[in-house]
Amino acid sequence: MQIESNETPSLVAGVTREYLLHHKVCPKALDASGALVVATAPNALREAIGELAGAYNRLAIIDEVSIAEVERLIERLTTESDRSIELASADAYADELSTDVRDLANQPPVVRYVNLLVRDAYDAGASDIHLEAQPGGLAVRFRLDGVLTAAPPPPQSLHHAVVSRVKLLAELDIAERRKPQDGRIRVRLESRELDMRVSTVPTVFGESVVLRLLDRGGRPVGLEELGMPSDVLHGVTRLAARSHGLVLVTGPTGSGKTTTLYAALQSRDFAAEKIVTVEDPVEYQLAGVTQVPVHRQAGVTFSSALRSILRQDPDVVMIGEMRDSETAEIAVQAAMTGHLVFSTLHTNDAVGAIPRLLDLGVPEYLVAATVEGVLAQRLVRTVCGECQGNGCKPCRGTGYKGRVGVFELVSMNDELRDAVAGRAPRETLRRLASEAGMRPMSEDAFAKVRAGLTTAEEVRRVLAA
Repeated sequence: MQIESNETPSLVAGVTREYLLHHKVCPKALDASGALVVATAPNALREAIGELAGAYNRLAIIDEVSIAEVERLIERLTTESDRSIELASADAYADELSTDVRDLANQPPVVRYVNLLVRDAYDAGASDIHLEAQPGGLAVRFRLDGVLTAAPPPPQSLHHAVVSRVKLLAELDIAERRKPQDGRIRVRLESRELDMRVSTVPTVFGESVVLRLLDRGGRPVGLEELGMPSDVLHGVTRLAARSHGLVLVTGPTGSGKTTTLYAALQSRDFAAEKIVTVEDPVEYQLAGVTQVPVHRQAGVTFSSALRSILRQDPDVVMIGEMRDSETAEIAVQAAMTGHLVFSTLHTNDAVGAIPRLLDLGVPEYLVAATVEGVLAQRLVRTVCGECQGNGCKPCRGTGYKGRVGVFELVSMNDELRDAVAGRAPRETLRRLASEAGMRPMSEDAFAKVRAGLTTAEEVRRVLAA
């Protein structure tokens, strides 16, 4: 196999995972001269160096590293081809599981189970995959439309192998089971690119693993597709078109805040404006928008990234979340100096964003001067169109398929600004917001019940949270 200069080497004929693990060596890279850099553990079998040099037909250079690093490089090299999620029939999967299986993460049944699990979750529209260690084995659940639903578990004998497989793909330390770890897997699913954030935590019965699915090939939706009532849609569209100020979207985790922010950005003129986002993570790629991912290990936080992008001459800034005083302060200052700033907060209703900003240390007069509007939202499950709520295969027997937003919007006026500057109590702010036209979220929710989009039980479940 001919390897071009500076190319990362791949496996060649006769070099297998077992060979590399036995000899404690791994092809690592090609240096500038084209020589093969071989990572070797301190106790590596040195005859393997010459064998690798012959197999790759290159001069070999030794790079001595720890045994843990060699094993990590081997897993990365030999599992690279398995990072694509492949389709397989259920019959083929069952036949494979019925064979003599060893409890190892690199065995085909384990690889196939993890691939099919991700494929099943993606096809079902799941946002998360939960692998939970239980006394009897590994319990598996998908989060579908915000609710956890049981999924097929692996055989008990494959429990640890499945967890190890996920950790290998996420480049986590498979030997470390006592500490939480975080990683990321990127896979190609047919023509789509899928990012999965992986989180592990130790529990009494083993490790619990959660994979968050992020569809990088997904399409951001428009504001008119979110299910807003006409008056709310008109108000949000007007806010999204402003030249400066602070526009907030509030709600708990998983309530669709980021989707709404993307929809608002879609209404801007990408060709005529500089639009910059700071996100954790970047969920959709927007052509014409500069998107900055948060990377805390590298020192890139919301606040530090925001300070830098304000020097990029932006017209519009989107901050994934205002979670600390420093970020809130910079965002408000940006809104004061001629930028339109979109961001999110975790509050239960729209009016609650005001005291939350004050709690973050933003002075009353700045909140009053910069906030243009606050949209609060939740997501409720919609009745399955295939079975009309009776339960069928497409909705996995739940009677629901998909979700729609329910909203309330506060648009600031002079009376509200004066009340905020005077630090009026929440009750006063809510009364003034209602007088200014705000309709409570529950009103929108039950209007959707009457329209047959969702059910009263679902509304009560979501709004009670």
